[in-house]
Amino acid sequence: MSATAANNTAIKKIDPATLRMERLLPGSPERVWSYLTDGDKRRQWFSGGTSITGVGQTATLHFRHKDFADTPAPERWKEMDQEGFRSEVEVLTFDPPKRLSYTWPEGDNVSEVTFELTPEGKDTRLVLTHRRIGSINYMVSFASGWHSHFDALVQVLNGEKPKGFWASVVKLEEKYRAAFGA
Repeated sequence: MSATAANNTAIKKIDPATLRMERLLPGSPERVWSYLTDGDKRRQWFSGGTSITGVGQTATLHFRHKDFADTPAPERWKEMDQEGFRSEVEVLTFDPPKRLSYTWPEGDNVSEVTFELTPEGKDTRLVLTHRRIGSINYMVSFASGWHSHFDALVQVLNGEKPKGFWASVVKLEEKYRAAFGA
């Protein structure tokens, strides 16, 4: 059997400004890579927008969770579901299907996200590292978001529609706030 959402490991705070998560995802690195870089595939679990094609590219991530979430967004995120939210990232590393990194704007700060993929049998080991996070509140938000989005990706890769996204975000926000001392 391929990887399932049951393998979801917690995101760890490895230093005051860095998060790290390891996750076993179903399918080959090439398949997982396509869900990280192809805008149409990425929209099924995270954000649509520009397909990512190379280093130096400015790509647009268009977050509109109603494209995949099975329930409406909680009140504080309703606006994101209505119009969506666009964020521009700069691609720093593009090494298919092994390593992808890009900037992540967060107010006055710019952090950096790296995805590393390695084959593990029929599955793929993903290591996500999010560096230079500007505040504890962003850290909590990113941890609960990444965790929930990758739960959704596991479901998509298993041929299912994502379920429970918003309930997961809310529950995990509380968990990470306590874990990180926020």
